[in-house]
Amino acid sequence: MRRGRRKFDDDDADFVKTGKLEPALAEDPDLPETGDRWSTWDGALHGPHPRPDWVRTEHAAVDTELGMLKTGKEADVFLVRRAVPGTDQQPSMIAAKRYRDGDHRLFHRDAGYLEGRRVRRSREMRAMTNRTAFGKELIAGQWAAAEFGALSRLWQAGQEGGTISVPYPVQLIGTELMLEFIGDWETGEAAPRLAQVRTDRDGLEDLWRQMTDALSVLARTQIAHGDLSPYNTLVHEGRLVIIDMPQIVDLIANPQGAEFLARDVRNVASWFTARGLTVDADGLIERLSYEAGLL
Repeated sequence: MRRGRRKFDDDDADFVKTGKLEPALAEDPDLPETGDRWSTWDGALHGPHPRPDWVRTEHAAVDTELGMLKTGKEADVFLVRRAVPGTDQQPSMIAAKRYRDGDHRLFHRDAGYLEGRRVRRSREMRAMTNRTAFGKELIAGQWAAAEFGALSRLWQAGQEGGTISVPYPVQLIGTELMLEFIGDWETGEAAPRLAQVRTDRDGLEDLWRQMTDALSVLARTQIAHGDLSPYNTLVHEGRLVIIDMPQIVDLIANPQGAEFLARDVRNVASWFTARGLTVDADGLIERLSYEAGLL
């Protein structure tokens, strides 16, 4: 494995193949005395600066898998504790999102999202278009890379004053994306989804304000979530956190960009409306379209 940080190119088929992390490393004779594996920080693509203090970058850090957080159509998410044994340094609590390979993923919804994403090599583009086994593996790498890139941009936007919260993207290696775990770090209990939250009218109004602020940041960044709903939005200590972004849509390059933006708005607006909050979805769509440069 190459050591140190390398420039990532989501057109690079070799990185998808050789950089892919296999979760089961039991045959490796050089395993740590505690935990499941040595940290994979060295050799991965790293998240943006300023890096949070809790991110463990030491080569002596060890990853311990604590269980599955979520299973989905495209990926499974596991809870991992990354710590340096024998020290009092704060461990990292990480959600390790592992995209399935071409034989175990569902690709029926890929086509619309992939509009506007192109690779430079015609062979790879044909493989992706024809959904060959190699093409599906390339798509899996693109989805992981797209989510890592989107989270990096949006996390930086939040640090620079943008009103949006997303998990910090710790690292990307192959088709495994490691993110900040949103929840109780002591118990390992994940934050509830917006769909599970029960609150009063003031709480609903505050959550809708946070949602519209986040949508505004997305629009000004000229991207749409692509699959936004109350089920891929978390609420942690009153803070709305947007998650699950592999299907991120470039509003300018994708000819269906405006449709994805409108669908995102209507998906979340309908949830708030069903709970008695009056929202102007059409007015919000028009404003966001203007902010994105679509009008």
